[in-house]
Amino acid sequence: MPAPLDILHATFGYAAFRGRQAEVIDRVMAGQHSLAVMPTGAGKSLTYQIPALCRPGTGLVISPLIALMHDQVRSAEAAGIRAAALTSADDNRDETIARFRDGALDLLYVAPERASTEGFRRMLDRAPPLALIAIDEAHCVSEWGHDFRPDYRLLRPLLDAYPDTPRLALTATADRHTRADILTQLGIPEDGLILAGFDRPNIRYAISPRDGLPKQLAQLVKEVEGPGIVYATSRDGTERLAAALAQTGRPTRAYHAGLDPAVRAANQRAFVDSEDMVMVATIAFGMGIDKPDVRFVAHAGLPKSIEAYYQETGRAGRDGDPAVAHLFWGAEDFARARRRIESEVEEARRPGERQRLNALAGLVETAGCRRAVLLAHFGETPPPACGNCDNCLNPPAAVDATVVAQKLLSAAFRTDMRYGLGHLTDVLAGRDNEKVRSLGHDRLSVFGIADAEELRLVKAVARALMARDALRADEYGGLGFGPAAKAILKGDAELAIVLPPKRERRARRASAEEWPHDPLFEALRACRRDIARELGVPPYVIFHDATLREMAGLKPTTRHGLGQVTGVGARKLDDYGDAFLDVIRAHA
Repeated sequence: MPAPLDILHATFGYAAFRGRQAEVIDRVMAGQHSLAVMPTGAGKSLTYQIPALCRPGTGLVISPLIALMHDQVRSAEAAGIRAAALTSADDNRDETIARFRDGALDLLYVAPERASTEGFRRMLDRAPPLALIAIDEAHCVSEWGHDFRPDYRLLRPLLDAYPDTPRLALTATADRHTRADILTQLGIPEDGLILAGFDRPNIRYAISPRDGLPKQLAQLVKEVEGPGIVYATSRDGTERLAAALAQTGRPTRAYHAGLDPAVRAANQRAFVDSEDMVMVATIAFGMGIDKPDVRFVAHAGLPKSIEAYYQETGRAGRDGDPAVAHLFWGAEDFARARRRIESEVEEARRPGERQRLNALAGLVETAGCRRAVLLAHFGETPPPACGNCDNCLNPPAAVDATVVAQKLLSAAFRTDMRYGLGHLTDVLAGRDNEKVRSLGHDRLSVFGIADAEELRLVKAVARALMARDALRADEYGGLGFGPAAKAILKGDAELAIVLPPKRERRARRASAEEWPHDPLFEALRACRRDIARELGVPPYVIFHDATLREMAGLKPTTRHGLGQVTGVGARKLDDYGDAFLDVIRAHA
């Protein structure tokens, strides 16, 4: 049986394991059941790929998205691993089953819907023993998770049918409650939990109120080079934002369920293959890809929870290079989310959903370190400042707006909680217009009680009150009390709001600043691009940017020297080594 460290070097081109990879692999090699919670980009796939190559039999990988499975199969094959997927989108089903039964596969990827069927179980019974069973995106098994998939709950009989086969659950996103539920649902002992942490230090987090969203996104696109994802809240929104961002000159595509399947697939393929494209997509239909070089993820609206936010922003910077996650939000996002909870979520799950939304409100409204709030949510004890979020890099001012909040709430109450912010602002300002007079609101005690300085804060105060569920908007836009209103009105709770700092006029580039222009690096990227185009695979399948950067720095001129570069395994050295050596020699 080959040693895991030998496989790591020979197949993947890495000299040593990172983080807690070795601990996870050791448990799998010993036949133990485990749950590994590891941040995106920490190399979760290696924790099942390497044992599958070391242990007898085929590694079964259960994954929720067909596109993700295909991406992982493609990357595995490029490294010399015998991998295949058995999905409804594959037309080589009989060939894959035959390879599996003949023991000619190292990895077989399937969706939970297929894995939980009796037919699949019968196929397993007629095949050689499994090396392991990996359950990717394991948070989907928990009703407490942000992306619950009922089919994951049906996997337990399959797992119990092979009690001696090590099972490895993997996720990047699970709070304490979700982790406990995963262990229970998948039959993993408590001592099988390996918590590798949640921090993604290479991601710069930023959160801003929406204020001319197309222009805000266009500025972000201009500042950050490389591929990016913009998550929109609707199908129409993806089309509008994609058209607006195309004006920046960057190649831009849209992705949503309303597109023709062939168009959607072509757009996704173009994005995966690109080195600078912006994809505007709906979150519900996610990208389902393992693209490592995404340089930014932007949210055009509020995600469902901190867990969802962490999962979605985690698609940026998977290669470890600098990346940006920027969320743009509005008060109406919280109003819409609260209405959805009360009308669409079953009653038993509403308290948990409300709690998640309140936690998200704390993240967007904080004047402190974003990363500290994010990591504390997952049970970690981070330092008070990270130095790589908007609030740490450019600290905002926080002002006590309790009095303004009380005046706004009083105005909503005195006007029978039927009017929007514009009208309430007119009343507080004492504006003698026709609507105010016709309603008799010029005779209310709240008419004209706000001065000019307070009026400048009203919009930000309303946004904060709606985020904290002290104000709620009805379907017509009328503002009324939420559960948190009473404490603020009575003076039992204060309201501090954050005043965003003035934006620096100089664009801060998230990639060009960190990596100075290097002609050899650019030539290596061009070589990679040509090979990828010829083979019909994304450039990152050949080599990551970090590998090319190391090549450019070391300038190896022999195959042995190239083989010492991180990320250059034996198969890739054989397949691509000469082409890259030619480029290096030409620049000597």
